[in-house]
Amino acid sequence: MGKIDWKKPEDRERLWHSSSHVMAAAVKQLYPGTKLAIGPAIEEGFYYDFDVEKPFKPEDLEKIEKRVEEIIKSNERFEKSEVSKKEAMELFKGEPYKIELINELPGSKASIYTTGSFVDLCKGPHIESTLQIGAVKLLRVSGAYWRGSEKNKMLQRIYGISFPDKKQLKQWVHLREEAEKRNHLKLGKELDLFSMHAEAPGCVFIHAKGMVIWNALVGFWREEHRKAGYVEIKTPAILKKTLWEQSGHWDHYKENMYFTQIDGEDFAVKPMNCPGGILVYKTKRHSYKELPLRIAELGEVHRHELSGVLNGLFRVRKFTQDDAHIYCTEEQIEQEIGKVIELVDRFYKAFGFPYQVELSTRPLKAMGSRQVWDRAEDALKKALSKKKMQFKINEGDGAFYGPKIDFHIRDSLGRTWQCATIQLDFSMPEKFGLEYIGSDDKPKRPVMLHRVIYGSMERFLGILIEHYAGAFPLWLSPVQAAVIAISDKHNAYAEKVCREMDQAGIRAELDARNETVSYKVRDWQKQKANYILVVGDREKKQGTVNVRQRNGKVVGAVKVKKLAEKLLKEIESKK
Repeated sequence: MGKIDWKKPEDRERLWHSSSHVMAAAVKQLYPGTKLAIGPAIEEGFYYDFDVEKPFKPEDLEKIEKRVEEIIKSNERFEKSEVSKKEAMELFKGEPYKIELINELPGSKASIYTTGSFVDLCKGPHIESTLQIGAVKLLRVSGAYWRGSEKNKMLQRIYGISFPDKKQLKQWVHLREEAEKRNHLKLGKELDLFSMHAEAPGCVFIHAKGMVIWNALVGFWREEHRKAGYVEIKTPAILKKTLWEQSGHWDHYKENMYFTQIDGEDFAVKPMNCPGGILVYKTKRHSYKELPLRIAELGEVHRHELSGVLNGLFRVRKFTQDDAHIYCTEEQIEQEIGKVIELVDRFYKAFGFPYQVELSTRPLKAMGSRQVWDRAEDALKKALSKKKMQFKINEGDGAFYGPKIDFHIRDSLGRTWQCATIQLDFSMPEKFGLEYIGSDDKPKRPVMLHRVIYGSMERFLGILIEHYAGAFPLWLSPVQAAVIAISDKHNAYAEKVCREMDQAGIRAELDARNETVSYKVRDWQKQKANYILVVGDREKKQGTVNVRQRNGKVVGAVKVKKLAEKLLKEIESKK
């Protein structure tokens, strides 16, 4: 029996997809009238959608999980076969969702998998036997519209996760409990950073305190890019359909796009920033002396994600991407990639993120010839080798227009997140006829590098909230110093301290509430203020503040000016 290599994403996907089949088999055994919809592997685990008469209850999940474990022990094999669409229609008679899917299949054949007496419409791949599922846990149930559309029937979606052994499940449960304490949706509400609303599914409403963090991230991004020789542009959100046809997005990415009509013409809301950036490049002639040309954009993009996969800040429909496009000669590729790697390294060190690197190669649905792809992949390998960077090959996971280098950061809980990416693109310059004038006064075709560092800024914000558990380092913190007056007669001095802090560049907030000092201190500790400054008669007389850190450590009396200088040094160090 083939062993599951848990480090390989494709092996995890096979195990989770197979587990969804086993769960569906258990549901059909326990609730025979259930109609089956779909059951894919997802980023972490799996789900299956069911059409049932009554919604599932928590006790139902316990019963289903027990039956899943029984099926696993029975050592049932996953057998693949191909049947005609006509045979498939007969096989899934009484299963309306399967019939709908069969009708949409291309060709005359349908792929099915059999596990014991359970049969499902599926192209696979799957594991060999149910025994390879060492441990499984059903997590929750929620409502989900068929195909993510509110026009369709609401189904019952059961989420689960599985592992090759029980030890891994136990570790995951422990990690999940810790992650729940840091959940960015929970902390986002408690710390008043952002909110999500049904009026705009998959879109983020960032509050005033959240904008402080956002602006700090943007400020850091702009400063580092300025020093690295980038210029910044801004491009429109809505562009004509013809542009997306020319770029290849229409053929390769249409299902993820939003469309509209203006004055009888077809437009699309941009899912990526590159075509707009290309139009900026084309506004004037370029010389080889200008290259490399580094053009950055904090561009808002919209991508259609099904409602079932939306997940707080981690999976949204509208987000800001910190794009940059570098136009260079082939001879400059290695040097430019090296410089981007150095920039990525500076960013992630500022947040305390270790990272690992993957090289993602040509996917099945790709644009351009194999020869061009081989050339591009070879250039990325050389650049990584020159930087003496260890990297893994991730076969078939490149963008449709070129191979890419992916950076996977590791957070304080040991979870990995793919954020920064560098993509090499020979195809887009060809499609748009991009040129520069070479040293021989003849037009040449530039190479295009696409790259992001934060990736989605909304997602990166969510990662930071959980990484720091809401206790941000001073340079990112919405409230760097909370100033507490012991009584009303100290309010004027507390206001003076606040003003001095603000003038020095420290984000200070006055707390003049009619509450006890101990209550206010505890409240600001919950709000994760980095420093809590208490002022009374003694402090007013001496021109000091009594300093406490958010971890409860009492520093004691410090002159206001001296404290401001100390905090500014801490902000500058980004520690």
